[in-house]
Amino acid sequence: MARAARRLAALDETDPRLEAELLLAHLLERPRSHLHAWPGNPLPEQQETAYHALVERRLAGEPLAYLTGEREFWSLSLRVTPDTLVPRPDTELLVELALELIPPRASWRIADLGTGSGAIAAAVAHERPACRVIATDRSAAALAVARDNFERLGLGTVECLQGDWLEPLAGRPPSDLILSNPPYVAAADPHLQTPELQHEPLSALVAGDDGLSAIRRIAEQAPAHLRAGGRLLLEHGFQQGAAVRRILRQAGFGQIGTHRDLAGNERVTAGRIP
Repeated sequence: MARAARRLAALDETDPRLEAELLLAHLLERPRSHLHAWPGNPLPEQQETAYHALVERRLAGEPLAYLTGEREFWSLSLRVTPDTLVPRPDTELLVELALELIPPRASWRIADLGTGSGAIAAAVAHERPACRVIATDRSAAALAVARDNFERLGLGTVECLQGDWLEPLAGRPPSDLILSNPPYVAAADPHLQTPELQHEPLSALVAGDDGLSAIRRIAEQAPAHLRAGGRLLLEHGFQQGAAVRRILRQAGFGQIGTHRDLAGNERVTAGRIP
């Protein structure tokens, strides 16, 4: 494991020791505490070969979450696959803001658009069990992962609907709150060439030439699916705050405001329907 950690140190913005432990714990199907309790246990040759194969895949840029098949978000263990975007810590801001709006015992109707692995819907449903949450995604494969996560976590208040953004909500009662972490990367953004992003689904990352096509569509459609006084919360890129505020104003939203993440970047913009 020490050798693996030294090799993983070549990756940017990682904790090589932690990643080496997580990969080995995954391979052995044991908790990390087992590795600490038995640090000197040699691996059989077959497991040693499999472990180094995982390390090689990680060094080639494959996300750790895809290699282990799971990612923690909001203290919940979620299954993830290459059909879903890997949940990011920045998205927990969207959950925090939603929970500030939802009274603890409220029975609101909430929609999570483009749910992917179901991270946002799962976190909100876990914290506000009286609410009804609809999780939409146009990808059947992603929705299957989300559905599995909701079932494993015992979140029976979440309903999965397949379709593009708000289309599955047609004919449904209006929502009190709509949340989304949509694609917001421009098609020509050079960051798409980074090894990790090349492994993630492009449709969950890219939104047209300026990265705002999905946000425009959601903002245009959302008023018809929100009750009076309902709110829309959107995650976006750190340089897109002004553009998203403008889009929400044009769509008829008021009380528009942008919230910053822990790094001080504009990350989530909210608006209210009169």
